[in-house]
Amino acid sequence: MSDNMKNRNILISGASIAGPALAYWLNKYGFNVTVVEKAPALRKGGYRVDLRGAAVEVADRMGILNDVKQKNTAMLGSSMIDANGKRYADLNDPNIFGMRQQNDVEIMRGELSEILYNATKNETEYLFDNGITGLSQSEEQVTVILKNGEQRDFDLVIAADGLRSNTRNMVFGRADKHIAHLGYYVCIFTIPNHFELDHWELSYPALNKVVNVYSTGKKQEAKAFFLFASHLVDIDHRDTDSQKKLVIDNFREDGGIISNILDAIYTTTDFYFDSVSQVQMDTLFNKRVALLGDAGYCPSPASGQGSSLALVGAYVLAGELAAANGDHRIAFKNYEKQMDHFINMNRKLGVTILKDLVSKSKIHLWFQTTMLRLLLKLPGKEKIFRSFLKEMQQAVDEAANAIELKDYEQGCLNDQHQFQLQS
Repeated sequence: MSDNMKNRNILISGASIAGPALAYWLNKYGFNVTVVEKAPALRKGGYRVDLRGAAVEVADRMGILNDVKQKNTAMLGSSMIDANGKRYADLNDPNIFGMRQQNDVEIMRGELSEILYNATKNETEYLFDNGITGLSQSEEQVTVILKNGEQRDFDLVIAADGLRSNTRNMVFGRADKHIAHLGYYVCIFTIPNHFELDHWELSYPALNKVVNVYSTGKKQEAKAFFLFASHLVDIDHRDTDSQKKLVIDNFREDGGIISNILDAIYTTTDFYFDSVSQVQMDTLFNKRVALLGDAGYCPSPASGQGSSLALVGAYVLAGELAAANGDHRIAFKNYEKQMDHFINMNRKLGVTILKDLVSKSKIHLWFQTTMLRLLLKLPGKEKIFRSFLKEMQQAVDEAANAIELKDYEQGCLNDQHQFQLQS
């Protein structure tokens, strides 16, 4: 990195996956990094996430891949159940349902976040229980007002604060212009492990909805995942009582074991609810502010690619800043160009998986469940099932690998003079 590097002081909003991943690479390239996070501490909960394709390569280049693999969920299999909890189909290879290849890794979101935080905490200024409440840009800097009342100047600001990014809304305008509802809602919360699941998951498919319950250990609590079709409902994202009512109203009629699972919604301490949506931006930057991860290109939870996009985006953004010697005018445009195809492929994947995951008619539901019953009773069922899901697996693989990663350390950094402002 050149001694006359521009824009060394960078503020990142968000300390989940994208923010700390970006901090790692920026630290490596000699930038000064501050991360601001509205939560009072690192968020250690959350659902399981996948790292696939290019994201696995990024994790390897970061030197965290072994740590990630050691924390993998180590799921052993899946069972399909009816509303009474009766298992009617078992599959002893969870990677088939998860669309994972040999090198792909499944890990709890909170554990991945912790790995990234531990890899960056000694070189990064983390400001928890804080956030950006005001922001203004000039030709030379970005001035921010923080929740604690402090005013600070930075050279660049990166919004990595999720689907409903407050920073994005300040810079790019109201959220409804950028968030596209895909016709579903998702709800996730912790429940007691009454099923005594041990690295196992249960799936309940129904008309226009799906329930999934799993646990990463017999002595661990279980996670319940509810997905259901719905038009966009006017509920404030902080109104948990109304959100819980909407979930209950959509699953009450299923009765049986589903009602028992729902009972925990009243007492859970980690209730999560949101629309299944994508962020669709015309551009990923505005002057000295850029978007990263879900804040800029959330592909929806259905894609299973949010964390992978975050890791890859962080790698590309930091690499382009380093290659441009800190010149954001060059770096932001190159970052956007590098990520464009990768983002579009994963957006398409999210829509494709939703179509196949949720039955929208009784005929489709009957076909889905009956075919599973038949296929999973056949000898060599894992091989047969992989063949049955071949097209979907191909779509996942193509999206996960839809970017060629530059070697910024060995290539771009040695040829900084070749980078020119692109129109």
